Amino acid sequence: MAHEHKTFGIGIVGAGMAAKPHALALNALKDRLEVRGVWRRDAGALEEFCTQYGFPPATSYEAMLGNPDIDAILVLTPPNTREDIVRQAAAAGKHVLMEKPVERTTQAAERIVALCEDAGVTLGIIFQHRFRAASIALGKKIESGELGALHVVNLTVPWWRPQKGYYDRPGRGTVAQDGGGVLITQAIHSLDLMLSLTGPVSAVTALAATTRLHSMETEDFVAGGLEFTNGTVGSVMATTAAFPGGAETLYFGFEKAAATLAGGTLTINWHDGHSENFGEGSNSGGGADPMAFPYDWHMAQITDFIKAVQGGGEPRSTGRTALAVHRLIDGLIASSKDGRRVSL
Repeated sequence: MAHEHKTFGIGIVGAGMAAKPHALALNALKDRLEVRGVWRRDAGALEEFCTQYGFPPATSYEAMLGNPDIDAILVLTPPNTREDIVRQAAAAGKHVLMEKPVERTTQAAERIVALCEDAGVTLGIIFQHRFRAASIALGKKIESGELGALHVVNLTVPWWRPQKGYYDRPGRGTVAQDGGGVLITQAIHSLDLMLSLTGPVSAVTALAATTRLHSMETEDFVAGGLEFTNGTVGSVMATTAAFPGGAETLYFGFEKAAATLAGGTLTINWHDGHSENFGEGSNSGGGADPMAFPYDWHMAQITDFIKAVQGGGEPRSTGRTALAVHRLIDGLIASSKDGRRVSL
């Protein structure tokens, strides 16, 4: 239940690399919400972050959970620390908005989803690509049926991450901290967006590998064939070894038109010869700077989450919807490892 105070209260736990677009979005939404505490273990980094964005530091995570004016916790920690953080938040009756992925493994992600459902608190997972104007426009066109049946899908994520300064950081690209490589850390956004528009995948056949461009534990290249429940077929190629990095592209072949989402832009080429364009050209974080993208998508997702909490509904991106992309990633990795087609 949201409290009776006028503005929605948010507490932030963890404030590393992923925190910048959130902080900018939260400050831009000051008429709707107030950040009422930030906690991270590194005292110096906490002070620097709070000073930069004008947020109040909390004395501890427990202090934030005990604050009746905090309605929800925004979790921005690495994936390997989240289960305990969510358990405490759910026990305190705080709603949870959390960076992707839900956790490192699907089993841990399922436990987190169950924790929140059992406690009756809302769980939202940050998949900001769902909130781009172009993504929303395509979703509406699919829903209306005007494009006709979907027959083929192709996802390409040609990103770049350097070894120096990115994969050389402790824990980066490891199973213990991140849960995997390019799929769970980078391509997960595009995979989630794809599933939100296509419906579920029923089977996959894939190759996952680590190129000689990187020295890391997990995969930096994946290519796979996809079979969807609705009879659509498709493919995915995702990598962080494509210098200098480009926009992720989702191609959809419908009965009456082809639709392409490239970064934040939608182009529809109709079979009758005319075309339409939606959205805005924008950087998507595909190059060496992972945070080089706008924060308006985060603003839209945070607003959607607050509306869901206050109205008692479901946010557009939930823990349960996120489990679908976790299971797809598991299937792709298992297919490569076992050299076979895997049913999901």
